[in-house]
Amino acid sequence: MIDIRSWRGPRQQPRPPVAPSPLLRVIYGEVLRDERRDQDRTLAEVSRQVGMSKQYLSEIERGRKEPSSEILHSVCEALELPVEQLLTRGARRLSAFRRLDRRPASEPRIELRAA
Repeated sequence: MIDIRSWRGPRQQPRPPVAPSPLLRVIYGEVLRDERRDQDRTLAEVSRQVGMSKQYLSEIERGRKEPSSEILHSVCEALELPVEQLLTRGARRLSAFRRLDRRPASEPRIELRAA
């Protein structure tokens, strides 16, 4: 017989850790890199057109630098990519990541067993 005062309920399985959402700078960098590669352009070409170093553009594309809105605008202009498309593509990628990362919450169950 179970003493109801000491019963703590069913044991819950620990939930696996949820990966944090990627930072916006990472998402925007991926979009810019994909667009540049789709145009078959090199880092050197685009960085020269924007007036920044190739290394800095590379760090933006890899999500290691947080570019200002002015820099994002300049890179988008060089790629002939409207800023609205950068924002839209970024929002889609973030939404897709969040949909993939959702895990159903385990519902607590009460099991009755005959002794």
